[in-house]
Amino acid sequence: MQDQTNPKFSSTNICKVFISAKLISKDQAKGLLTREKKIKEILWSRGKDKSLTGEAKKRAIRQISFIDVVLYLKIERFDQPGKIIDEDLIYKAIASAFRLEYIKIDPLKLELNLVTGTISKSFALKHLLLPLKVEEGKLVVATPDPFNYEAIKDVEMVSKLKVKPIVSSKSDIKKLINEFFGFHYSISAAEDLFSQKGVDLGNLEQFVSLSSLDEMPATDQHIVNAVNHLFSYSFDQKASDIHIEPKREICLVRMRIDGALNTVYKLPKKLHNAVVSRIKTLSGLDMAEKRRPQDGRIKMGKGDTEVEIRVSTIPVAFGEKVVMRIMDPDILFQDLEMLGFFKDDFERYKKLIAMPFGIVLVTGPTGSGKSTTLYSSLRMLSSPEVNITTIEDPIEMVHEEFNQIAVQPAINVTFGSVLRNILRQDPDIIMVGEIRDLETAQAAVQAALTGHLVLSTLHTNDAVSTVFRLLDLGIPPYLVHSSLNGIVAQRLVRKICPDCVQTFEMDARELADLGIIVPQKGSVMLSHGKGCAKCRNTGYRGRTGIYEILPYSESLKRLTSNDASLDDLRGKAVEEGLTLLRQNGIKKMLEGQTTYQEILRVTWDQFTISPG
Repeated sequence: MQDQTNPKFSSTNICKVFISAKLISKDQAKGLLTREKKIKEILWSRGKDKSLTGEAKKRAIRQISFIDVVLYLKIERFDQPGKIIDEDLIYKAIASAFRLEYIKIDPLKLELNLVTGTISKSFALKHLLLPLKVEEGKLVVATPDPFNYEAIKDVEMVSKLKVKPIVSSKSDIKKLINEFFGFHYSISAAEDLFSQKGVDLGNLEQFVSLSSLDEMPATDQHIVNAVNHLFSYSFDQKASDIHIEPKREICLVRMRIDGALNTVYKLPKKLHNAVVSRIKTLSGLDMAEKRRPQDGRIKMGKGDTEVEIRVSTIPVAFGEKVVMRIMDPDILFQDLEMLGFFKDDFERYKKLIAMPFGIVLVTGPTGSGKSTTLYSSLRMLSSPEVNITTIEDPIEMVHEEFNQIAVQPAINVTFGSVLRNILRQDPDIIMVGEIRDLETAQAAVQAALTGHLVLSTLHTNDAVSTVFRLLDLGIPPYLVHSSLNGIVAQRLVRKICPDCVQTFEMDARELADLGIIVPQKGSVMLSHGKGCAKCRNTGYRGRTGIYEILPYSESLKRLTSNDASLDDLRGKAVEEGLTLLRQNGIKKMLEGQTTYQEILRVTWDQFTISPG
């Protein structure tokens, strides 16, 4: 986008657009126009063409757009002081002024072949045009300059389709052009090396092997680039898992974002083995072993931090499936108060983990955030005066302040056996990855009774049933009473996207019919996400925890000794201030953090008790 070639994007016209959108005042506009030349010279001096002089330098400075000047100055919005005018806001205002559609591109919804197969990378970068989709017989193309009619006509000639231009930000388009064309080049170049047709040995349905197929080396630069792109892309999207799945005709790449799997790429099936081999090389797995499951890990840089990637391979019908769990320290090691605790619950939990000895259990299904709670707790408890030892299967995130031990059942290094031995290591705090059996439970109880604080996880539906789970494992009631400090049950709910949040009213009786009991009568004000590009039109962005914090009090111990039922124990716990998972979620719903649909999804097995 160049000011001097397109009068619609002149500095004066852009200022008029901003004033009309109430982003800046007239006085601010005058100040911007006065400072424009000086800021452009500063931006040029930071560029790559500092050797230019004379007329060439002046021409290069003119090439810098007025929008770049506005972004450099980080101007506050006139209508909303404290908020900076960002690039998306600028192009949204421009699109509105010229009655055009604006889009924040969701890379997960782009088709690799359409993006890269319509125009060349050089043409796309020169004119900043990105093909998005074919809709109603028209090719939808994103661009920061929808008035570049000559380039748009060229796209129409090449694609033989009428082009519908829509506005998007310059930096997004540049980034996606480089990413998609770079990935496509790697995939295409790798596929060319596989031009020979052969039998797909990964497909178990083809059990008559006629000839072998030469595999592409995992060190091939194109494969290396493609795998590197998958990792960097997953970091950008804040994915928690990457799935690489062999199908009959394709290799499917999916990523789990905010708890939901999204299809990202459909790669040629012939590249599957090479991609898997590259991942095995990085994670130290045996490339020749394709019949047995394998586990490994990769340490990778992400900006200034190191990310642990846990790799699991397993043979399926059409080849080896790979799942990579991304253990991001920014997520695993958080400030405890940022996890979603309400103030009262947070104080209760801090008291539990501040005790010098005893067991604190964190419960919930897979993917409910238990590891994050434990690691964040250990981080808070960590100090030079404390010896923290963890026993994990496998070690999820290596942290130098902890002494971490990996369970190895093949050589009889189990949770129980390690627990018995590490007591000689003078630990103050012990974290056990999971209590799965009587041996581990007995060792954890013994450690707690001998003056150690033990943190661990257990798979139960709620806090109260955890007590009965320990008894079912075979721990005598008197040992449960003397060792158990308390229990935390948790789930993760998706948070409403702050950029598209809307409020609406719903009758309390309708909510009650769904199992959501609220203290209000009549209409209840709730929130939900309309759906926007920043949340991939889901209406949700990010997740937060909902919790039950149950201190194991003397009255609960007496009830357990008297063979009280689960309902009796739960009723007493509620009397003593226990907030059940669903109640906790309802509080978050009424505060506008999440939706009733999310509460129902994660607490389907909970009783409907009105929050106090």
